[in-house]
Amino acid sequence: MRKRDLEIISTLQQFRAMTRDQVATLFFANTKNPIRHANEVLKRLRDRGYVEADTNRQPYTYFPKPARIKTNGQKVDHFLKITDFYLQLRGHGEKDLKHFAVESQFPNVDVRPDVVMFWRGSAFFVEVQNTQYTAKVMQQKIARYEAFARSELWRECLPFRVKRFPAVWIIADHKYNVSSEYVRIIQTKDVAQLIAMTKPKPQPPQDISIRIGKAP
Repeated sequence: MRKRDLEIISTLQQFRAMTRDQVATLFFANTKNPIRHANEVLKRLRDRGYVEADTNRQPYTYFPKPARIKTNGQKVDHFLKITDFYLQLRGHGEKDLKHFAVESQFPNVDVRPDVVMFWRGSAFFVEVQNTQYTAKVMQQKIARYEAFARSELWRECLPFRVKRFPAVWIIADHKYNVSSEYVRIIQTKDVAQLIAMTKPKPQPPQDISIRIGKAP
């Protein structure tokens, strides 16, 4: 089996589900026809029993075999959105993303982020919201992160060393009315919005008046 085939299977294991177009973007963007190449490789992997597909979706959605989630379940769209988030990050600088793990589980901790990552020199716990929750439910989620932060267990759980507790980044189409005194909360619709928020604003030109006079 080719190295790229193994990488596709491994990535499907990590992300649980990917559309044909997501696979094409991630693995075949540098080819003349990414869609055609993705179709050919995914068909071969499917025929050989390495992956399976939901052919009721257009484009097809692919899963590792055996699948880690129900291929017709409600969580499929959630994991596809996580994959979209990952592709957005890579699109803004692949080298900036040093760590990205989906649904990491920590022992004896009541927190399970959708993503744990280290990006652009900072650590994040990411909550990718595909469905809208009430503010109360989201505040309860934040409270669990606060308990995690105060416990200091996070220093042992993270796969990388950082001095500060990771920011909680909520990806959602609307802003939740949540707050915290212990945890930094970021809310955006996508990666581009955060980059726009943190980009330095251009300074207006200064009005400089030059006076010319006679020397004393």
